[in-house]
Amino acid sequence: MKKGNKYGVHRVIEPKGVLPQPANKIDNNMDEIYDNEILIDVQTLNIDSASFTQIEEQAGGDKEKIAEIMLGIVEKQGKHRNPVTGSGGMLLGTVEKIGDALIGKSDLKVGDRIATLVSLSLTPLRIDKIKDIRPDIDQVDIDGKAILFESGIYAKIPDDMPANLALSALDVAGAPAQTAKLVKPGDTVLIIGAGGKSGMLCCYEAKKRAGVTGKVIGLCHSERSTKRLMDLGFCDYVFSADATQPVPVLEKIEELTGGEMCDVTINNVNITDTEMTSILCTKDTGLVYFFSMATSFTKAALGAEGVGSDVTMIVGNGYTKGHAEITLQLLRESDKLRKVFEELYA
Repeated sequence: MKKGNKYGVHRVIEPKGVLPQPANKIDNNMDEIYDNEILIDVQTLNIDSASFTQIEEQAGGDKEKIAEIMLGIVEKQGKHRNPVTGSGGMLLGTVEKIGDALIGKSDLKVGDRIATLVSLSLTPLRIDKIKDIRPDIDQVDIDGKAILFESGIYAKIPDDMPANLALSALDVAGAPAQTAKLVKPGDTVLIIGAGGKSGMLCCYEAKKRAGVTGKVIGLCHSERSTKRLMDLGFCDYVFSADATQPVPVLEKIEELTGGEMCDVTINNVNITDTEMTSILCTKDTGLVYFFSMATSFTKAALGAEGVGSDVTMIVGNGYTKGHAEITLQLLRESDKLRKVFEELYA
């Protein structure tokens, strides 16, 4: 086997010298793998929410056009990096082959079912056939192959839950795990996009961390997601609003907090132009965590400057140590959360 680079630079075709994620094209030839790669037989792609939303809108909701767009992305780039959002997603598959240099170093064996925890925007991918598209959960079943680099992280699919359930939770594992790090007892926390997949997990984790002296506020968009979150009971207050309209949301948060605003705001939405809502609802001494891949960090930085806000803003890193274990444990801890996830995603 050929010797490969730890970060997958050996797969970059254009431009040379960059890492696989920012590369315009990478090598997705699966006939021969390098000595530090893992070949995966792919069953399901879990497309990043911002990416799938954009593709679905571009396709006018037509599944054949969605498939056409996805195949075109992979054909052009050798990976699935949405050219509009820049984001990818993750995958579920079975280990087919392990490079010689990783034998004995990895805890994986051929036949293990895994979810990759690195983005499809850097993963060499070949799609042979798109078998099914499930727009309601951003998942696409395929026949295909993918490569996990030596530096790539993954999670074995646990035995105590369906694979699609685990995949849905692991796709957003960074959000609740970061919430666990950021929220302190007594904090007032605003979750924007609280009724979605990452939002529900964050609400549960935020309430656990903020405790009885804290307050968790959930902002949802649709009536259905608002009712679902209310029924879960993880938030002290739940309301529906358009997060792209900062002034009405600001007024509502002023009302709910007695003008004190929020210590921590976590943005989980999959649409653009919600940066100022996040900033204005947060105290000057507070913190905004932008998990959303639809975030414009230019808008966030200049917007905060424009309103004289000294809020601390954190880029939504989808990885933090132990994030997979933390997130799957939430589904084990909360029967109500698991039931909703099973109904929606399994």
